[in-house]
Amino acid sequence: MGADQGANMIWWLLAALLPVSALIARRVSLRGTLAMALGWVVIFAAALGLFSYGQEFTSIALHVKRQVMGEPHQRAQGDRLLIRQAPDGHFWVTGNINGTSARFLIDSGATVTALSDDVAMKAGLEIDSYAPGMAMQTANGVVMAKRASIDGLAIGPIRTEDLPIVVSERFNGVNVLGMNFLSRLKSWRVENGEMVLEP
Repeated sequence: MGADQGANMIWWLLAALLPVSALIARRVSLRGTLAMALGWVVIFAAALGLFSYGQEFTSIALHVKRQVMGEPHQRAQGDRLLIRQAPDGHFWVTGNINGTSARFLIDSGATVTALSDDVAMKAGLEIDSYAPGMAMQTANGVVMAKRASIDGLAIGPIRTEDLPIVVSERFNGVNVLGMNFLSRLKSWRVENGEMVLEP
């Protein structure tokens, strides 16, 4: 053992003896002393861990917050809307139809915007029940849908009016923003895992 190592060991022993001797002088029980020492060890270990792995803990905390608190998956940036890609690989956005909230799947492969019948009823949309049905090709096969239109649709800061849509009970609760909505935008694109919509 070198002289420096010996000096360091003596220093640590003296540092440990100082609080122990103070506790003995105050006649604190051995059990109380050990509990207090263990508490300080835990505090120092936690502080060291936070200091060393602060960035990793922050990343984990943000992930947990998103999962538990439901952090918004969309955010406005000026008049633009940025939508984070969902774990399923799709882009989902919350919109407002005539004052009724609805969740949409953004699908550039869909020609027209589509609503499930329950959302259409909540929003008070007038559906042309007497007009012939429209055949729609979906992931679940061909379904028949009725034509309607949305007077006012708001997706974050983006607003549009008189948007033609189709409505069907066979959309299984999934609402789709199709190309007839996207074509009204100045631009839409995907950057760094986010879809950017510009009105």
